[in-house]
Amino acid sequence: MSFLSCVECTVCGQRHDPKRILTVCETCGQMLAARYDLERVRASVSKDALRQRPPGMYRFRELTPLDAGEVPVTLGEGGTPLLALPRLAAHLGMRRLWAKDEGQNPTGSFKARGLSMAITRARTLGARGFVIPSAGNAGGAAAAYGARAGLPVVVIVPRGTPPAAIAEAQIAGAHVFTLEGSIATAGKVAAKVAPELGWFDLSTLKEPYRLEGKKTIGLELAADLDWRMPDVLLYPTGGGTGLLGIPKAYEELRAMRWLTGALPRVFAVQAEGCAPVVKAFREGAPTTTAWENPTTRAAGLRVPSPFAGRQMLTVLRETGGGAVAVSETAIQEAQQRVARLEGIWTAPESAALVAALTALREGGEVAGDTEVAMIFTGAGLKYEPPPLAPPVDLAGSDAEVLAELKRAIRP
Repeated sequence: MSFLSCVECTVCGQRHDPKRILTVCETCGQMLAARYDLERVRASVSKDALRQRPPGMYRFRELTPLDAGEVPVTLGEGGTPLLALPRLAAHLGMRRLWAKDEGQNPTGSFKARGLSMAITRARTLGARGFVIPSAGNAGGAAAAYGARAGLPVVVIVPRGTPPAAIAEAQIAGAHVFTLEGSIATAGKVAAKVAPELGWFDLSTLKEPYRLEGKKTIGLELAADLDWRMPDVLLYPTGGGTGLLGIPKAYEELRAMRWLTGALPRVFAVQAEGCAPVVKAFREGAPTTTAWENPTTRAAGLRVPSPFAGRQMLTVLRETGGGAVAVSETAIQEAQQRVARLEGIWTAPESAALVAALTALREGGEVAGDTEVAMIFTGAGLKYEPPPLAPPVDLAGSDAEVLAELKRAIRP
């Protein structure tokens, strides 16, 4: 059976029929969210039952919008590891530090979760094809899950999008287009072309089910920590779907009495070259305004006009969290630090969290005994590597090779 009761506007509260294919609230144009009969969920599944199920995000089926018997479009997403980071923690003077490594998803990023769920539901509700604006990873994931569903996909990305993301979408058979501007520019084109094609627009938070896929990060994180929440949650914030989805998961689990206590203090992390959420938070504004001339190597953070700015700011303020912007230099240094201390080559969006945590520790906003969880949203292998020294070339006799090795290792 399905436990989905309605799809509700997050601003005006208007309820919508979940059996219809939906984008935004038909009353006020704001973001929609799925709502569940949580008492029925609690009566139908237990923590012990969940432990017996195969790993992956659909083990939490009762807290997803799937209909009875609905088969998800899946590549095995979810079930990513929660990694302790003891050496990085020691470097920062901390005791408990975690990273949820979303780079181990099928398409190399957390976007796999959202696009699996969104394409599953849209296909069930009658979608015949998809159009998605993307800064990189979302387009590749949409293409992969569209191929899995047997449905066509158009991906529109800004010029300068990481080549690996473009190639991923092309290899999966998507129609890929590049244009001058940002993801906001791509979003405007997608909004015009989707109805012309009769296809569904998968723009971030302009339909309710990508949020439900990202929400499963929070469900897994709760289970990973034996049904408790960390003190602080750091999230790299572009469109912000996960920043909204994880607290939504926690709220649902609290309503089911599977979790108790206050939500973590949530911090949005952005790049200095594109920080609309940070700016609005610092100014006490009710919502974000468009960031002019966004620039950052972290493509997923290059989102100048997030659709759900109002909702993100509410989460940050209600949890006692905050918003931090970090420099490109700090991101690159943090990316290399995580790789050298913990062996994780994560994307620059994720490395921004480490740079932000460093600043929060130095500023006294996060104490050493605070338990912190970071969401590492993607794999570093999907980006061109930063400039590195060339490897040492070995040649000559065995003795010469050995001597060169020793010189290089112990200069």
